[in-house]
Amino acid sequence: MVKLRLRRKGRTHHPIYDIVAIDSRKRRDGAFIERLGYFDPHQNTKTISIDHERAVYWLNVGAQPTDVVRLILSYDGVLLRRALMKQGRKAEEIEQEIAKHRQIVAERYRRRKELRRKRIEAKKKAEQETQNQPQEETTAE
Repeated sequence: MVKLRLRRKGRTHHPIYDIVAIDSRKRRDGAFIERLGYFDPHQNTKTISIDHERAVYWLNVGAQPTDVVRLILSYDGVLLRRALMKQGRKAEEIEQEIAKHRQIVAERYRRRKELRRKRIEAKKKAEQETQNQPQEETTAE
């Protein structure tokens, strides 16, 4: 069975992943059938580059994406493109929907990043307040 999965490369403690079509029996960094794109998690915006046409081809012939690759394909709009192609939409409509999807996903990413930052700040503030409060001593009588 062919799988779409990540292939690790890059240096120590700084991996970059290729998204590849590979036989499921092969090892993680073994010989692959085709490279579809790459994923760099260390950039500010987590750089994703995928050849949509080839990814849709492999999905149509039965390749199974792993969980992480499925999320990446969804984020980049490949799964939406495939669904719209199955519905018989025109190329212009598909491109408009993909552009709208990417805008929504980018806004969601920024919003969640801001929420994470606020949660961390609130947690630090709460820790400082607990440290600054005078210690109540209980006397045992």
